[in-house]
Amino acid sequence: MDADLKALEEKLSGLISLCSDLRSENQRLRLDLNATQSDAVALKAKMELASKRIEALMESLP
Repeated sequence: MDADLKALEEKLSGLISLCSDLRSENQRLRLDLNATQSDAVALKAKMELASKRIEALMESLP
């Protein structure tokens, strides 16, 4: 009986540790995703600006 409780306690402890690790990883991934999304928005704005500049240059060509 004690061995069963000890085994259950070890499994539960491992599960709690795993949940904690996954929670930390999830938080890190959310931060990475937010940063990546911000980068994508900034890059899209830069591409639009570059496109407008190229169009303006092309219109000024003879």
